[in-house]
Amino acid sequence: MNDNEILNLRKNIISIGRLLWEKELVSGINGNISVRLDEGRILITASQTCLGLLKETDILLATIEGEALEEGVISNEKLLHTSIYKNFVDTQAVIHTHTPYANGYFLEQKSLQSRIFECRVYLGEVKGIEQNTPAVTDVAPVLEALKVNSIVALRNHGVVSMGKNLFDCFLLVQCLEDAAKVDAISKLYSCNVQRTTNNDTSHVGRSTSHEKKYKLFSQEQIDEIVRLVNDDAALKDLGAKTQMTMVLAVKLDETGQVYGFHFENGQIVNVDNNEDSEFLISAPESIWRAVFNQEIDPFVATTQKKMDLRGDFAKISKWYAPCSRIFELWTEVPVE
Repeated sequence: MNDNEILNLRKNIISIGRLLWEKELVSGINGNISVRLDEGRILITASQTCLGLLKETDILLATIEGEALEEGVISNEKLLHTSIYKNFVDTQAVIHTHTPYANGYFLEQKSLQSRIFECRVYLGEVKGIEQNTPAVTDVAPVLEALKVNSIVALRNHGVVSMGKNLFDCFLLVQCLEDAAKVDAISKLYSCNVQRTTNNDTSHVGRSTSHEKKYKLFSQEQIDEIVRLVNDDAALKDLGAKTQMTMVLAVKLDETGQVYGFHFENGQIVNVDNNEDSEFLISAPESIWRAVFNQEIDPFVATTQKKMDLRGDFAKISKWYAPCSRIFELWTEVPVE
């Protein structure tokens, strides 16, 4: 990466820092931002800097081990940032900040599942990770939570998001803060302080009667998916009401295996191996395993770019209800 590219990344960090400040997602001298330059280097904000008033000299070049390559003191959250880059090779950016509504929410709750459709699709279930020190010193539980969601809350502390660029990270932080704010407002309107978003668990943590586990992307697994879909009365009703007629293909990145499900009014009438379909969802093995084992919602994985969706997202959104039911049924076919 040449000097001009590094300069542009510094300017991007400054812009995102100012945006976080203007949206009241950061205050004082809390929060830190970093981006990956290459396998061995990152840019990271210095300690004791205000993200809303960053200068280029406040953004330091450092090694992936957290050693400064320029004069200055790196953020005391360097362990958090460098650990994320080491464990998630596709991650290019990290934002950590102390958002007030999210912080307040996670003082009282262990997870957040938004009741607002857009936030639910974008965030999924956000976990609160226990923190006992002012700076993150035990990164293992944070890294574990980040395997299934690109944003986690650090209880008594703040939030951290990761992504392919800083704007993706910013959107996650903003969406979580909005979800926490809506939850607080809904409690005021309802005058019921016991009401929380955790009451809506209709599509998370579902138990399954299927104890058998299937080989990922095996014909046996696909056959069982088809059987469950076509035998499901709720999906049959939803598919007919929404006239869900389309071809949805799924692809395993490592092997290139593809299965195209041909739907007519919510029923699967044919399965082929053609990836030239109206909609194609592709992902690596680790993400597909997480989906089939109820660890991550496919809609969330798509919006967070863990899965790649080819097709008109606006069009598939009108089939949100039947697609959600399909994805629920997927989790009844767990993988080995």
